[in-house]
Amino acid sequence: MDINSLQRENIKNLRPYSTARDEYKGQASIYLDANENSFGSPLPADYNRYPDPLQLDLKDAISKIKGVPIENTFLGNGSDEAIDLLYRAFCEPGKDNVIILPPTYGMYEVSANINNVEVRKVNLLPNFQLDLDGIAEAIDSNTKMIFICSPNNPTGNSIIRTDIETVLANFQGLVVIDEAYINYAKQRSFIKELTEYPNLVVMQTFSKAWGLAALRLGMAFAARPTIDILNKVKPPYNINQATQDLALAALKNINQVNEWIKVTVEERDHLSTALTGLEIVNKVYPSDANFVLAEVTDATGIYNYLVNQGIIIRDRSKVTLCEGCLRISIGTPAENQTLVTALKNYQA
Repeated sequence: MDINSLQRENIKNLRPYSTARDEYKGQASIYLDANENSFGSPLPADYNRYPDPLQLDLKDAISKIKGVPIENTFLGNGSDEAIDLLYRAFCEPGKDNVIILPPTYGMYEVSANINNVEVRKVNLLPNFQLDLDGIAEAIDSNTKMIFICSPNNPTGNSIIRTDIETVLANFQGLVVIDEAYINYAKQRSFIKELTEYPNLVVMQTFSKAWGLAALRLGMAFAARPTIDILNKVKPPYNINQATQDLALAALKNINQVNEWIKVTVEERDHLSTALTGLEIVNKVYPSDANFVLAEVTDATGIYNYLVNQGIIIRDRSKVTLCEGCLRISIGTPAENQTLVTALKNYQA
């Protein structure tokens, strides 16, 4: 598959902005090229210089953990930037379309609407798995991307691997697998399959297991042609230096992150059991993420009650296939116990 043939015509001919750091490689004693403040910054760290536009040091550190070469890695201002850039690079507004699989992460549709790209919805089956026949019927010559969230948000389940492989093998566009919650799942990541599928894009994030949501740092892994196109259309300095420095420091604490993952999975199981035992809970769906989806007797009433108790969850009762459901993130053991106690005291 020629990924370059999928991109928009104007992107094929785009000459990206050339930064001062792009034009000069190496070290110098005096930098008078980028109109920066040469005296420093009013902070303990010197942030007066523009950051590395390609974040090579950070990508190198990520590569050592993920096992993905630097040239197959893109870093964005959250995964949302990668999603938006994929639309801007590959989807012709008013002409092309993408397929999303509700219930799923809402930004796929929002970003499509911002970019004036048609969204074709193929609902998941009642067991929250792919409707392969429905997907096949929705595809036409202008379908550029299919978004698959696995583990899925808001349902929490992993998508059957062989079904994803079927889509990858038969679709002649990009298949974007959003693995924001993969650290909590038993299913292995698709990043090891990058060499097999030139149309595969895998997104991961520092916002969940790594505990760096405030830094807004997302990762996309793909074949070199796809990464080159994303780098061509991204803003010149899309990842600020503070984020790069803090992420590099965080990567040295992987043992702490792994411990948090272990505790979160244990708490997920404990919370699921506790919720199942409540009269107001009809069903708790199995989860491979750091949240659970629970069908309750009165989603809106219980949500409002918890808000009044100072406990914030997500009411997903109006989402396709999630009628009557609440999505509950896994907190600390103390937070989870407070939640369960509050639910035990709920009165309709």
